[in-house]
Amino acid sequence: MATPALPGPGTTPPTGATGTITTAVPARLDRLPWSRWHWMIVIGLGTVWILDGLEVTIVGNIAGRLSEDGSGLSITSAQVTGVAAALYVAGACAGALFFGRLTDRYGRKKLFMVTLAVYLAATAMTALSFEAWWFFVFRFLTGFGIGGEYAAINSAIDELIPSKYRGRVDLIINGSFWLGAVAGSLLSILMLNTALLPKDVGWRIAFGLGVVLGLVILLVRRHVPESPRWQLIHGHSEEAEKLVDSVERGIEEEKHRKLPPPAGEITVHEHESIGFGLIARTVFRRYPRRAVLGLSLFIGQAFLYNAITFGFGTILTTFFDVRTGHTGYYFAVIAAGNFFGPLLLGRLFDTVGRRIMISSTYLLAGVLLFGTAWLFDRGSLTATTLTACWCVVLFFASAGASSAYLTVSEIFPMETRAMAIAFFYALGTAAGGISGPLVFADLTASGVVGDTVLAFQTGASLMCAAGLVAAFLAVRAEGRPLEDIAAPLSSVPGTGRDRGGAGGRGPGGVRA
Repeated sequence: MATPALPGPGTTPPTGATGTITTAVPARLDRLPWSRWHWMIVIGLGTVWILDGLEVTIVGNIAGRLSEDGSGLSITSAQVTGVAAALYVAGACAGALFFGRLTDRYGRKKLFMVTLAVYLAATAMTALSFEAWWFFVFRFLTGFGIGGEYAAINSAIDELIPSKYRGRVDLIINGSFWLGAVAGSLLSILMLNTALLPKDVGWRIAFGLGVVLGLVILLVRRHVPESPRWQLIHGHSEEAEKLVDSVERGIEEEKHRKLPPPAGEITVHEHESIGFGLIARTVFRRYPRRAVLGLSLFIGQAFLYNAITFGFGTILTTFFDVRTGHTGYYFAVIAAGNFFGPLLLGRLFDTVGRRIMISSTYLLAGVLLFGTAWLFDRGSLTATTLTACWCVVLFFASAGASSAYLTVSEIFPMETRAMAIAFFYALGTAAGGISGPLVFADLTASGVVGDTVLAFQTGASLMCAAGLVAAFLAVRAEGRPLEDIAAPLSSVPGTGRDRGGAGGRGPGGVRA
């Protein structure tokens, strides 16, 4: 039986094609200088990672309190950092896949509003938990909303930010998770202070404050537009042109100068949506090396963060006798170090290059974590020095982990972008983020030094492995338009910026 032709640029237009247009919209977006409009995008969309950091950190820091008598819940610390953590990640994986498909089909804006609403409702219900099963259900649903945010937000950000700034902006936005972690740590200190709040009230207010922050973000997000790139290929080219016209006029008024002409045009087939079959064939048959790269990066960072970070509070209380109400201080320091990684290293991903920076941050984080495991095994660390070691490890690891989201959002065609983000996030995180907390919660809570060392070494090994994969397979995407890195499936070959595809192998850019 003959193998069907692989759909792609220059072949049969996607199902539901409504016409062909030639446009300079992508080039016009990429040549824009940084402006107030871009800050509005960053604030409206990027702040979701603050919510995620807030969620994960609060749960990690209140685990000990929830397991105490009088907390209002009959639950153990291991269940909070193990079962509940795994359910949160499972929900995020399911939400990414579910909403990722809808994001590619119905648009970025609709879905980043819907997913935030899901998060808000589920977090509010978590605060009202009265039984362990209720807590578990709404931790899953909270993750469901957050996972959908990953797909909708990363795709929108990369399509709206100029190529010159895309790497550093994406990294800093993803790294803002740790601003939420700092807030969550400090908030948990206050909320767990029984001199201020009863045991069964403080942790509920902590979740409630997450809802308040989410509502503020929802108000700002109303002003964030749909992605013009998405509009172009879904039959809304007039709206895309009008939007970019408006943005250009505003920026020219702000900068008091005319913008330079755009660097070329692209011709694309308009269509309504594409199926899962075409998405899968595009990712795995047209870009197999990129698929391996995406999976490696996500699995490495997921094991490091979801497995070990969830149990950090338990490590402090078990091995160093740190009081439950004080773990937030240590985690706030670690979280601050994590944020400075993407903040200070992000620009290098656009200048030095993706391949060197992705591989080096992963490898450095892995090697330093091996060193931390060795010192921990020798009994050479205190709560303070362990925290210092983690700061250094995660300074590099956070930049590397953020680059995983950047990578999968820019190396696949526009029509598959949200679904590709969702798929690699879900599969990589399922491997490291669901199994990790379940396995390592018992290891870190056992009180046996060797068990915790094993947890550290596992995360370090997978980070190093991912770094080696990136050294060979990472795509040199710095400063390049998205349409050059991976030509849209609906593009017509030989037109404007589509010439040569990704890496010079013709339409579709088969070469990684």
